[in-house]
Amino acid sequence: MFNAFERAIAFRYLRARKGERFVSVIAIFSLVGIALGVATLIIVMSVMNGFRAELLGRILGLNGHLGIYAAEGPFRDYDAVADRIRAIPGIVAATPIVEGQVLVTSEAGGAAGGLARGIKPDDLRAKRIIAEGIRLGSLADFEGEDAIVIGTRLANRLRVTVGDTISLVSPQGRTTVFGTVPRVKGYRVVALFEVGMNEYDSSFVYLPLQAAQLFFREPGAATQIEVFVEDPTRLRSIVRDIRERAGAPIRVLSWQDANSSFFNAVQVERNVMFLILTLIIVVAAFNIVSSLIMMVKDKGRDIAILRTMGATRGAVMRIFLLCGASVGVLGTLIGFLIGVVFCWNIESIRQALQRLSGTELFSPEVYFLTRLPAILDYNEVAQVVGMGLFLSLLATLYPSWRAAKTDPVVALRNE
Repeated sequence: MFNAFERAIAFRYLRARKGERFVSVIAIFSLVGIALGVATLIIVMSVMNGFRAELLGRILGLNGHLGIYAAEGPFRDYDAVADRIRAIPGIVAATPIVEGQVLVTSEAGGAAGGLARGIKPDDLRAKRIIAEGIRLGSLADFEGEDAIVIGTRLANRLRVTVGDTISLVSPQGRTTVFGTVPRVKGYRVVALFEVGMNEYDSSFVYLPLQAAQLFFREPGAATQIEVFVEDPTRLRSIVRDIRERAGAPIRVLSWQDANSSFFNAVQVERNVMFLILTLIIVVAAFNIVSSLIMMVKDKGRDIAILRTMGATRGAVMRIFLLCGASVGVLGTLIGFLIGVVFCWNIESIRQALQRLSGTELFSPEVYFLTRLPAILDYNEVAQVVGMGLFLSLLATLYPSWRAAKTDPVVALRNE
């Protein structure tokens, strides 16, 4: 597309001589702006992708894809109902659970609100996100009426470790002649887990199913059946099958219903950030326009001489196209490399910046996660790079057309 003559002239114009430094400085700013815009867009989109994927993986890994509740009261025949649900094609697991809000206290003086879940020991060991996240203790000791498993952040707040005793206080007390007395029972901590999501690590506690039934006064009952499916994005047909085979009136709550507002907010934020950061590339493209227009005005005599020596309008246009495109393409490629390398090492960079600044840059209490995630979607990266190249090339069209339209007679007369 560009011959040797056009390339030689274009690259000569990009190397500023004395008295032409200002145009060169604008071109450098244009290159830096496009590089920063492309890199920032890649980094932010990757972090948003990682943020959504990490949250989705932890929420679905711990809470299940469907929650099945009896229409009236708890399930009394929960094992039979769970067996019928497990027989449905596409369902991976159906786990009876007793669940309730509690106040967790320790002898060290710590206290925190929590969500207590009663679950069969084998079912808890089958939860990969819990089994693989054990930091201290063992799930082999999760047996009996006084065993409990808690998150690491909750343990830090209560100042307890494996082997210590904590107390659960139920808000639903027992009625006596002296009034309502809260139910309090002590449990021995047998394991500490960490799933990497602050909400769960600081509030969830697990009890053996029979111990939870005793504490919450639900003998032989389960408050819900937690269901995991093969494909969490296709739930409609499975919900219909569950309603048909449950054998009793039920209510079904899917993960999409429970977390729809949260994930919609994440998606909206992602789209808005994409739009805002795209403006950085647009502004850098305008810098290319301004630098090329100044270059065309500065090189008016050169253009006239080239035209009188036989250069066509197309050749002049291609020379200035190549000048602007070189800045845009180089800036886009530099931004691509910076963005990809940054995403590959984002957690290490965060840790280094925290050590240098002495401040916490990614608080788990605010952002829910304990590490900064980034997932590169190479289709998105290709779209960002393509957009950067397109805007850069688009910005060169008008100045190049103006250069090609220059009348050599008028240009030389003005000189």
